[in-house]
Amino acid sequence: MAGVRQFDEDSAFSEALGVFWAKGFRATSMLDLAEATGVQRGSLYNAYGDKEEIFMRVFERYAARFIADVRKALAKPDLRDALTAFFAFAIRSISQGSPSRGCLSTKAAVELDPDSPRVRRALQRMLDELEAALVEVLDTPEARAQLAVPPRQAAGIVVTMTRGIAVMERVYDDTKRLRQTASALVDALVPAR
Repeated sequence: MAGVRQFDEDSAFSEALGVFWAKGFRATSMLDLAEATGVQRGSLYNAYGDKEEIFMRVFERYAARFIADVRKALAKPDLRDALTAFFAFAIRSISQGSPSRGCLSTKAAVELDPDSPRVRRALQRMLDELEAALVEVLDTPEARAQLAVPPRQAAGIVVTMTRGIAVMERVYDDTKRLRQTASALVDALVPAR
């Protein structure tokens, strides 16, 4: 029957995520995706058109799961504990695997093609959602009383720091160093009283 996919899309996207995460967007070929998913290239082209469309669908799923996990990590009653748990989650996420897999969104941002506005918008959406999740935690009366800077500014600093931590992980591969850096930021944002 025409138009009916003869493969498990969830499984294929899961495998494609692993390829994009390991190789990055640019270095990933349709052949790589076909081999990883077990779906022939022609079927991938027929279903999605091109590599960018596959990446977009995979990235949307990744971003939704990431933001949900961020919200879980931030769900702590104490602000310092929430930020510490958030950074622990972020560092654990990028340092998994051997070699470590790094951060998919940071990899995509670093290699961003100016001719890929869809990818840029997807990255912006994810980072905006990350910042919004942080603002929800930081913009309460209790949190505002503890913060050294306004909540939105603090959220922007944390988002920027996560991108920096992802880059530093690629260079140093030292989670202790990353945790120390994150801890220093938490101390700067939420000074002991």
